[in-house]
Amino acid sequence: MISELPFESFVENTTGFDAYIPKTDENIAIIKEVIESIENIDFTYERKEIEQENWNATWEESFTPILVNDQCLIRAEFHESVENIPYEIIIQPKMSFGTGHHSTTHLMVEYILETDFQGKDILDMGCGTSILAILGMKRGANYAECIDIDEWAVENSIENGKKNGVSLDAKMGDNSLLGSKEFDIILANINKNILISQIPSYINVLKNEGDLFLSGLMEQDFDDIYAFCNEKGLKFISKKQRNEWIALHFKK
Repeated sequence: MISELPFESFVENTTGFDAYIPKTDENIAIIKEVIESIENIDFTYERKEIEQENWNATWEESFTPILVNDQCLIRAEFHESVENIPYEIIIQPKMSFGTGHHSTTHLMVEYILETDFQGKDILDMGCGTSILAILGMKRGANYAECIDIDEWAVENSIENGKKNGVSLDAKMGDNSLLGSKEFDIILANINKNILISQIPSYINVLKNEGDLFLSGLMEQDFDDIYAFCNEKGLKFISKKQRNEWIALHFKK
């Protein structure tokens, strides 16, 4: 419910979560209205105004490399490389979402490592740092289109593509940018509400027998997403779960 408001990112902690919103987009009355509408849960919150700081330096202090299934290392330029790892992705996320630490990204990386990308055209919706598209290209994809509503994400995706020696067609916007081009594989790591609103447009540009991978979902979202995709004629293939987060594979 909170994610439907103009918050830009969320970080889970031991007692709940931190939600970040630009001061210009803040509307305390609406936020209170949402919180008060939640039944059977005691919800409290604290408001903090964050001072400007060198976010890159802060990020560098806390960012640690991620190794997925001993096959894909996601690291920053200042981290050491690791020998005998098939895929290495170097990122500098700046203000963009997607360092690979979140369970949803981890699950999508697992799916990419298990899927044939050779010669495929792929779409990365809500691309963030474009880790998924970069790995898809390293796995042999022919073309990757990356779309995000955030300007930072688009700039960052282009930079990260260059750092990793792959070309990404990064665009700022949403599913309204999708035209006549069809894709073999679509990767969408967003959230339940946006996915449900956009899945019909994904189906329109997904080739027959094409693969649709969805994440940004929690365990309790499964039934709704499954029913919606089934209603739209998609075939359910599999589910992955990490903690309370899930990723799903459908086929057209």
